[in-house]
Amino acid sequence: MPASSNIFTFFGSDEAQVKEAALNLARKLAPEDDEFGLEIVAGNADNADHASQIVGNTIEAIQTLPFFGGEKVVWLQDANFFADSQTGKAETTLSAVEALVSILEQGLPPDVKFIVSAGDVDKRRSFYKKITKLGKAETFDKIDVSKPGWETQVMSLVRDRARELGLDFEGNALDRFVLMVGAETRSIDAELEKLSLFVGNRAATEADVGEIVASSHIGVIFEIGDSLARRNLPRTLELIEAQLRRGESPVGILLAAIVPKVRGLLHARDLIERHGIRAGRSYPQFQKAIEALPSGDTAHLPRKKDGGISAYPIFLAAQISDRFSVAELKNALEACLEANLRLVTTQLEPQLVLNQLVTRILTPAK
Repeated sequence: MPASSNIFTFFGSDEAQVKEAALNLARKLAPEDDEFGLEIVAGNADNADHASQIVGNTIEAIQTLPFFGGEKVVWLQDANFFADSQTGKAETTLSAVEALVSILEQGLPPDVKFIVSAGDVDKRRSFYKKITKLGKAETFDKIDVSKPGWETQVMSLVRDRARELGLDFEGNALDRFVLMVGAETRSIDAELEKLSLFVGNRAATEADVGEIVASSHIGVIFEIGDSLARRNLPRTLELIEAQLRRGESPVGILLAAIVPKVRGLLHARDLIERHGIRAGRSYPQFQKAIEALPSGDTAHLPRKKDGGISAYPIFLAAQISDRFSVAELKNALEACLEANLRLVTTQLEPQLVLNQLVTRILTPAK
């Protein structure tokens, strides 16, 4: 069946973008000067029976033409029963959803538009496969911050959304913002609005970001690594203690904050000392210089999902890597390995192990 021009789906794990895109379309399609022209059906179900009721309300809304005639938009908003969950898998839910799909397959009247938005959707189900073919489908998934190179993707997103607020970044302020806030669109929007109000008509500086922007979980991880890279022992100890108090895994702090930073600094120092590739140049120039090296000299560098070199974290590390020598960083990696073994094989206090580690890394050799 050919795709319909009056069925629109918005799915994805980035719920803020899903809701924003659906809302913008609903406003665009809704008839002007007609308060009955847009009917929203709340899709947050408590259980399977509630999901079935919501679907029934949606079908009724689709089949009920406007009292005064004209066009109508029906929006099934933020549905949570298309997921691989207990409610989503219940036979009551599945039967109701199949009934909705059947109605849509029969075709909607030309003056009725249907929008559905949902976060988590089980893409294995016939519902997803059918409805995405019936109309125009858009997907908004969160950027995976566990993958190398996520920072450049988020920078593009932040830059676009900042532009809508008339907000510019100066120097490394955008880099710091991304690393502090992470990839959650809702958090990005909230922090951009705060920052925009704070700086007014001027560009935001790195100091502004550090003062105003609240660190997310990933932001605190960045802060630990950044303070370590700047050889700020008191601040590093303070951040580690705070994370442990919040219940963060000691091994998680080691493997997510300390080891990647030490490894990144080592990669940066090696590139500077062996190949003369410095961070003074712009990121595109830095990336191009790395990619021009023989494959044997870059085989050990982290990779992006597409197999390319994940150069951006190394670029950031290169800007402050002059505080360490290659020998110090190699010793630091060995110390990280020893600390990991102590955390998983001994009964030593985790905070003591981590404090000893960062003290060993940041104390200059005599």
